[in-house]
Amino acid sequence: MASGKGFKVRRVYDPPEKDDGVRVLVDRLWPRGVSKDAAGIDEWPKSVTPSADLRKWYHAHEDRYGEFTDRYRAELSAPDLADDLAHLRDLAASQPVTLLTAVKHPDHSHVPVLLDSLRDGDAS
Repeated sequence: MASGKGFKVRRVYDPPEKDDGVRVLVDRLWPRGVSKDAAGIDEWPKSVTPSADLRKWYHAHEDRYGEFTDRYRAELSAPDLADDLAHLRDLAASQPVTLLTAVKHPDHSHVPVLLDSLRDGDAS
């Protein structure tokens, strides 16, 4: 993946790379089978991940991805998350930030929604 400033996405099961920059776990739960040393996680802002209730709902309704993304966008628009999202944007303004996830299909998960929110600078 490209290096430089900004965000990129990788699976946490892949070994760290030199151009990862700040490695940020964006899953609410720690990934199974990965030691903290091997993961090389720099930050784990659980607040910007889908709530436990939303995560459980989506696992039971994976066919309703559109509704999931709407619900997650609503969570990300909460005023109490503004500082956490701004912090990630600030990091990415000066260095690469790699968002790490354990999901098998990152393109069909919460990650694109979070990435759009971070890139747009607006969670709504």
